[in-house]
Amino acid sequence: MISALVAAIWLMMPAYVPNSAAAALGGGTPVDFGRRWSDGRRILGDGKTWRGFALGVAAGVGVGLVEIWAQTAFNLSSLPEHTVLTVFLFAAGALLGDMVKSFFKRRFGKERGEEWLIADQYDFVIGAFVLTAIFQWTWLAENLDLMVLIWILVLTPLLHRLANIIGYLAGVKDVPW
Repeated sequence: MISALVAAIWLMMPAYVPNSAAAALGGGTPVDFGRRWSDGRRILGDGKTWRGFALGVAAGVGVGLVEIWAQTAFNLSSLPEHTVLTVFLFAAGALLGDMVKSFFKRRFGKERGEEWLIADQYDFVIGAFVLTAIFQWTWLAENLDLMVLIWILVLTPLLHRLANIIGYLAGVKDVPW
């Protein structure tokens, strides 16, 4: 059970880091360039920026590369073995999942920063899994067993809330959720 917990954290680090990094390091030109959808609302909003996306992905990849190095240097063979490609897919997928959620959040009339339970907590997990499943299905199937998935589902909302509270206290986020 503890090994599944450690494996879940290890597996998800390249997906957990990008959202916080994007919030802390982002800003500048919005991904949607300020455009509006046919409903008159912004496509994504000002919170999704090109700089945030690029630096968020870079942070997730950086964490993943450290994991790959540590796995080799310290013979951590019991943990999921990321590759450069899976690290990139997890990091980019996490932020793409967050963008998809933001698109639908706007369609439902929710404002930037407004809490949307469940969607806010799992959007990046779904994005990471979907993108990785598209390009590396075999790797995902080999590394994501039921106990690891259960731990991810339990840990993610807790870590998400903690990261948002820290971001709020640090002045990076306007709200603690």
